[in-house]
Amino acid sequence: MKNIVGIRFKKPGKIYFFDPDDLNLKLGDSVIVETAMGKEIGVVSVINRKVDEEKLQEPLKKIIKVADSKDLKHQKDNTRKEKEAFETCKKKIKEHKLDMNLVEARYLFDNSKLIFYFTAEGRIDFRDLVKDLAAIYKTRIELRQIGVRDQIKRLGGNGICGRELCCCSFLKQFDAVSIKMAKEQNLSLNAAKITGSCGRLMCCLKYEQNVYEDKMKKIPHIGAVVQTDEGQGVVDNVEVLREILRVKFKDEDGSNYFKKYNVSDVKIIKDSKKELPDDNSVDPEELKELEKIEKMDQYEKNNSNDDEM
Repeated sequence: MKNIVGIRFKKPGKIYFFDPDDLNLKLGDSVIVETAMGKEIGVVSVINRKVDEEKLQEPLKKIIKVADSKDLKHQKDNTRKEKEAFETCKKKIKEHKLDMNLVEARYLFDNSKLIFYFTAEGRIDFRDLVKDLAAIYKTRIELRQIGVRDQIKRLGGNGICGRELCCCSFLKQFDAVSIKMAKEQNLSLNAAKITGSCGRLMCCLKYEQNVYEDKMKKIPHIGAVVQTDEGQGVVDNVEVLREILRVKFKDEDGSNYFKKYNVSDVKIIKDSKKELPDDNSVDPEELKELEKIEKMDQYEKNNSNDDEM
């Protein structure tokens, strides 16, 4: 078993694991580490974690040292310079008339590289911008296009549920989210209701999908004929997570009435297999807007260039 520690480089942000070697570390310590990008300063967020060495895909990089007061002052100076670089880059973007939204400027700890993060709806030719910035800062300049999900993850915030955004608290990576997921979860196909702070389809639709798919294997679909204590009826609505059905019956005078049943209390006579709501019941403009959001999300997922430590 190998002892590892988790380092977070910014909050909110992903935790990366390193080899502490013989260092005696505690939570909250600032440390200098070597990453794929260069030297970085991070904070110890996980300690005393042991893993089987065979489960490690590759040897972990070692922590170089615990940051001292000189290192912390240097990092503070970098933070100040990042703010100045951010404003300078914004002015240069305006001068070059580039259709991009600057999100963040960031120096590597050793000042070997200055990275600018931005969002844009398509590819941007920023070669002249890079030349201008390199002439000003005399260091390697890198521009990274990220998605709006990554942007919100950096900014932070709360979701409509009132809790901290999933991407800012525990979600490690972004997966593509589809309109089909919202349909299968019986949600209103209304962009205002199923999009998050980033303007993309909510991440929770993705990681809750497996639960819905598993439950739908044993739950009759809308339109299914079922046998109940009232006789045969037709499933009119399904509460998937609670495994409750609303069944429609016909009275002697031909009028309809409804009763709710647990799935375990009915017998399926004929399942309709109709899993998705009819698109004719959805506002065409809403559906068009959601399809646009879905395509943009897929584009950003394929082209986002966020940090890889």
